[in-house]
Amino acid sequence: MEFNHADLFEGLADAIGERTAVVVFDSAGGTERRTYAELNDEADRLAHHLREAGVEPGGHVGIQLYNGVEYVTALLAALKIRAVPVNVNYRYVEAELAYLYADADLVALVYDAEFEDRVEAAAAGAPLLRHRIVVGGESTRAVPYAGALAERPAAGDFPERSGQDVYIIYTGGTTGMPKGVMWRCEDLFMAFGGGNPFGEPRRTPGEVIEAAKGSGPLVMMAAAPLMHGAAQMATFIGWWMGATIVYTRRFDAAEVLRAIEAEKVFTVNVTGDAMARPLTDAIAAGSYDLSSLGVLSSTGAILSGAVRERLRELLPNVMILDNFGSSESGFTASGVEGSSPESGMRYRPNTTRLRVLDDTLKEVEPGSGVIGQVAKSGPIAFGYWGDPAKTAKTFVEVEGVRWLLTGDIATVEADGTIMIFGRGSQCINTGGEKVFPEEVEAVLKRHPAVFDALVTGIPDERFGSRVAAVVQPYGEPPAAADLDAHCRGVLSGYKVPRAYAFVPEMRRSPAGKADYRWAKQVAQQAACLGEH
Repeated sequence: MEFNHADLFEGLADAIGERTAVVVFDSAGGTERRTYAELNDEADRLAHHLREAGVEPGGHVGIQLYNGVEYVTALLAALKIRAVPVNVNYRYVEAELAYLYADADLVALVYDAEFEDRVEAAAAGAPLLRHRIVVGGESTRAVPYAGALAERPAAGDFPERSGQDVYIIYTGGTTGMPKGVMWRCEDLFMAFGGGNPFGEPRRTPGEVIEAAKGSGPLVMMAAAPLMHGAAQMATFIGWWMGATIVYTRRFDAAEVLRAIEAEKVFTVNVTGDAMARPLTDAIAAGSYDLSSLGVLSSTGAILSGAVRERLRELLPNVMILDNFGSSESGFTASGVEGSSPESGMRYRPNTTRLRVLDDTLKEVEPGSGVIGQVAKSGPIAFGYWGDPAKTAKTFVEVEGVRWLLTGDIATVEADGTIMIFGRGSQCINTGGEKVFPEEVEAVLKRHPAVFDALVTGIPDERFGSRVAAVVQPYGEPPAAADLDAHCRGVLSGYKVPRAYAFVPEMRRSPAGKADYRWAKQVAQQAACLGEH
């Protein structure tokens, strides 16, 4: 028996159909709900429509939506007919959308009506895109979502599925164009908990269903946008546990806290400081009943020590988790006590298949101090859509074992914990010294006048590169001399930014991931203008 996401959800709909599967809060304060049975029926109807529209097994269906019932319905509908769902970043402008539509070979697209102009412009460069479904409005070139569901059967009658069916997560690179990470459904299921994130993976799909039937009333929340793989995986992990998943249509800290209060959420998943910091400010400024909350988990981006400490002050009874993983590897390790970019990012692997490999692809001996690259074997993605060169560079075979090279630079401590320095692609080489941006960013964010910071390298005639920081202040920008003094108290001189650019708002992905391409441009412009 194989693990397939659509099969598993249909099994849940039969077993716990009356239980609430999703709750969506909108900005007006209203909610929309679906039970497992209702969501399965809606996905069946949309799946039939997609099939009638010519979407075949293996066809790519883009989803360009804010969080909502329609998002998870479209996700399940594509999987039901063995099509491949493709997440589309709703912040992308026309040129970026045109690239993704064409790169992903989209044949169908489900999108929010407010994106109509951008969709229309970008679709002109996507010859395979022949069918569109619009949510929340009308279009002369798209079928309204309600119309796509009308008079379609809610019964299944779909092709037999397998654990080898493909699932693609497009991940917006911090330094390059987005890329489609390809997974086989069974590997994806196993890489994100195997239906049991707190213990051994489930051995059969039947075990998943039985465990969900026997679970108590658990309410979980994915605060990140569903267009980010972490939120999609958090949703499936919750469903495999028989939980109710809560979303807000778009991330707003106060709205997230209201949803936690109203729905008695037990676990909430966020993405690093970009979400956690606004939440701490909102908790401190407001009055919310968060007594139901037991776990706050961050995935996809790092929590700085300053933000984690503030969360612990404000939520003393809540477990704060910092998880390590990627769209290619799944969930692989958890932060140990005291881990932070400032003091050192230390993680304990949650799988025996996580290693650090040196430049010759040999395993680093624990306690040796040798620096290498984090690698994972076992259930991992199998490549990048349409990019065999990057696939060959990232997924390598060593003595018959296939490894994913994550790009994270690390060493192994004597006790087996992994000390991660940062992403190799972001490392700044200044006069031969290596500077990892995460460490400097975390130090800057400890300054009381700094809300957010990104650190990048800009050209320098003498040193090749010099460290520069893009800073979003809380109010008036602090003096550069103050930031210098603050950094020099805890950082070596070569790590201290030589240039500062102050911005009213930091540019990050909807999930909070850093946009280092943008940061480099802003820092270079500020340096050219002589700003500090």
